[in-house]
Amino acid sequence: MKKWTRWEDWVAVGVGLVAAVSALLMPAMGASIPWMLTLGILLIAAGVVNLAMPGLVAMEYVQLALGALLFVAPWLGGYADMQSAAAWISWIGGAVAVIVAALAIRPAMQMHDRALPH
Repeated sequence: MKKWTRWEDWVAVGVGLVAAVSALLMPAMGASIPWMLTLGILLIAAGVVNLAMPGLVAMEYVQLALGALLFVAPWLGGYADMQSAAAWISWIGGAVAVIVAALAIRPAMQMHDRALPH
């Protein structure tokens, strides 16, 4: 697999971008701003690392963990109101990040195995 071509990692970067920008544009509720901004930036960074070095399996797991944290962030940050747009962005974005990271683990493992000399 070539660098900068994996759609799963581009989706993770997009989710991180949406989370980070949304944190800045929406009214604050609980600790939504620090949670969404931090996790959004970290998702962007993990996605870019995965795009640049597609054989790093550990980074796929990091991306999966960040997505899971984004999903539970509304409860941890006290903004889990069902009518909160920040909570819905966290839940949907976190679920999407977890799914695409899970889909990217097997190809990353295969690429890592091919890169190792036998």
